[in-house]
Parts: sequence; structure tokens; C-alpha cells
Amino acid sequence: MLHHFSVAVQNPQHVAEVLAEILNGQAMPFPPNPGSFMAVAGDEFGTLIEFYPMGTELIPDAWEGQAGFQIAPQTKQYTSVHAAISVPMSLEEIERIGDREGWRVFPANRDGIFDVIEFWVENRLMIELLTPTMAQKYLNAFSPEQLKAFAQQFELADARR
Repeated sequence: MLHHFSVAVQNPQHVAEVLAEILNGQAMPFPPNPGSFMAVAGDEFGTLIEFYPMGTELIPDAWEGQAGFQIAPQTKQYTSVHAAISVPMSLEEIERIGDREGWRVFPANRDGIFDVIEFWVENRLMIELLTPTMAQKYLNAFSPEQLKAFAQQFELADARR
């Protein structure tokens, strides 16, 4: 199951608003990467699409061992595109595969909201893998009820600016 993916675009806010309309969802800022927005479906799967400014790259081990953001239009080593995918494997099984391939595998916590395993395909493209337990926590975090709470948080943050 695909939970979310990200892509760099020319106008992140506009694209998020259009896709949110198509998804019958809502557009929200994506605070971890300034200038980014997300289209949130509000479905039982926590489906969302993150839209980053052109040139955004995900860099391994940039923030407390986890992936971080940088804008570097001239660099082609990394990409902003990633996806979160539920898998029927354990962390240990994923780590064995990563070790076999020589690819970085990093268990990460996303601001206490959900956990993922950063799986760096060819040490360039990050795929967030969710074990069954992780997937359940993710689905709970992006449930319709939780989205209302997130929306209220963003509204309060905007009102304080």
C-alpha cells in the first residue's frame, strides 16, 4: 500500500491545492521543508502527496541520523522523490537485505507521529518502508479524526504569524 510520495514542482502551493481538490481533501503547508505543501486525501490510508520547491534534495544522515532537506539545483546525486510503503517484513529482514546490497537502512521516527525504515535504494533514492506495526501507527496518525487536529494546529500557527 502506498501512503505518500513527494515530488519537486515549480509552484508547490498551487499544485497542492489542485491535487487536494482532485482528492477531495485539503492542502496544508509541509513545515519540515520551507516552501513545501501537501495535498491530503483524508482517507483511511493516510494518503498524501508532498510538493517541494524545485531543486529540493533528500540527504541521508543530515539531521540526527535521519534524512534532511537541502536546496541545491546544481546537484543531481539525490532526489526529492520518495514514497512510504507498507511491507510484510520485519526490520531485521529489511536490514539483512540492505546489508546484502550495501544500501543504507535507518529506522527513523518522524517527530513522534509515526516510524519508518529509511531504505536508500542505490544509496540515492529513499523509500520509507513500514512494517505491519509501523503501518498501523501511520494509519492512526493520518486518520480523518487526526487530520482535523493537524488542520487546527496549522490554523493556530498561521494565526500567530
